[in-house]
Amino acid sequence: MRNHVIVSFGPGREYTFDLDEVQPMPHELARQWLDEQFTALGCEPLRLTGKVLTADKVLAIAQAVGEERFAQPEHRAWAMVYARAASSLLAKPIVKVDVPALTVGY
Repeated sequence: MRNHVIVSFGPGREYTFDLDEVQPMPHELARQWLDEQFTALGCEPLRLTGKVLTADKVLAIAQAVGEERFAQPEHRAWAMVYARAASSLLAKPIVKVDVPALTVGY
């Protein structure tokens, strides 16, 4: 089964991270990493209730760091950790983060 994360910033601006040959990230480590990134980047809850779902964190982090963090080779290591954490916590073989549409699909 294929296992990858796609982060999209619009047509022709999709970045795919293939996780088939990568060690899965432990669930608790993934949660901790996403929490730290969410806080460090000053992300805000997307919902009016203030509740932050895991998918919301994944989306907010991608939005906060912007396309450059996923596109440029010097940030590849960070982007792979992001993809591993998102895949681990969302527990789906394919995760698509569509930043302009503010959606996370499976």
